[in-house]
Amino acid sequence: MTDDTITPTRWTLADGRDLLFFSLPGRDPAPVQDRRPLPPRANEQSELRFDRQTGQWVIIAALRQDRTYKPLPGDCPLCPGPSGLTSEVPAPDYDVAVFENRFPSLAGTTTLPVASLAPDGPAAAPADVDGTGFVTAPGHGRCEVISFSPSHDTSVADLSPDHARLVVQAWRHRTADLMNREGVEQVFCFENRGEEIGVTLTHPHGQIYAYPYLTPRTAVMLRQAATHREGNGTNLFADLLGHEIADGSRVIARTEHFTAFVPFAARWPVEVHVYPNRHVHNLVDLDSAELDGFADVYLDVLRRFDRMYPTPLPYISALHQYSDTVAQREGYFHVELMSVRRSATKLKFLAGSESAMDAFISDVTPESVAARLREV
Repeated sequence: MTDDTITPTRWTLADGRDLLFFSLPGRDPAPVQDRRPLPPRANEQSELRFDRQTGQWVIIAALRQDRTYKPLPGDCPLCPGPSGLTSEVPAPDYDVAVFENRFPSLAGTTTLPVASLAPDGPAAAPADVDGTGFVTAPGHGRCEVISFSPSHDTSVADLSPDHARLVVQAWRHRTADLMNREGVEQVFCFENRGEEIGVTLTHPHGQIYAYPYLTPRTAVMLRQAATHREGNGTNLFADLLGHEIADGSRVIARTEHFTAFVPFAARWPVEVHVYPNRHVHNLVDLDSAELDGFADVYLDVLRRFDRMYPTPLPYISALHQYSDTVAQREGYFHVELMSVRRSATKLKFLAGSESAMDAFISDVTPESVAARLREV
C-alpha cells in the first residue's frame, strides 16, 4: 500500500452499524447522535445456494424486500440529517460518507474456508453434506453504501477534482480494510446511476460488496488470463490494453497514467473501460500521482457520458479489483462503465438472448461509439 492513506471519522448508527466520514482538508464533520427508533438489526441471514447447472453461487437475500424504495424528496436517507431523526448520515453536512447497508445482501464474517465457496466449475462443486442434492452456505460478507456528496441533485460527473479524488480515496480505504478481513475473497465497488438501471435512491451514491467467494465474471476472466499466460507468457489484460492503444480507433482518452477506451467486443450500447497504464491489482496499489490521474480520467469519461444525449446517461460503473494472491495474480485493476441507452430515445433491454443465454447482441459498433465519445 502506498503512503496515500486517509483516516475517516468513525461514528455509530442507532442500530449499531458503522458510519465513516471522509472529509476534504479543513472540513471536519460534526455528526450528531442517531436518534431514529430503528428496530434491532434483523436476525434473518442471507443464504448462498449453489447452482449445479452453472457451477455458480446465488445469493438469496429476502430481507432486502423491505429496503427503502423511491422515498419522497424530503425523506431521502442520504441527505444530511442534522436532527439525528431523518437520515443514515446524522450530520449537518459531510463530503463523502460510507456506512453499513441496513438491508445487506451479505453480512457477518464467514467461518467457511474460502476454497469451499469458490468452485471452479461443476467438477469442483462443494460437497452435498446432507445428501439432499442441494448445497447451501451462510451468506456471510459485508455490504456498504457510499454517498458521494451531501447534495441530492448532483452527480459524480459534477464533482470537483478534489472531491472526486476523495471518493477514490474512500474506495481505496474500504478496499484495503475489507480485503484484509477473514473470509473475504473479493471486494467490488460499484455505482448504479439512473432509474433506467433500476436505481431506487436518486441521491448520488454507490455500493461496496465484500464477497465470500469469487464472482462468476471474475472467475471467468481469471481463467482466460491464466490460459493466456500459459500460451503467451504475458498478462492478458496488459496485452489487450496494448492492442487497443496500438489500434487507437476505440481510445477516447489517454493520459500519462490511464487509458479509457471502448472495448473491441463491447457488449453494451455504451461501454468504456478505464485501465491504468501499468499492471496493478487494485486501488491500494496505485501511487499518489496515479490516484490523481484516475480521478481525472474517471471524471472525464463521466462528463462525456452526460454530453452524449440531451439527458444524462444512465450507467453502471464497476471497479474490477483483485488480490495479490496466487489465484488472482493475473488480475489487472480496471473500471468497466456501461449503459443501456442505445440512442437519445431508446434503451437496450437485456431480453431473451442476453438474459437467458448470456449471448450479447450489440446494435452499434464500438468504433462509432468511441468516435461519438471523442467528439463530446
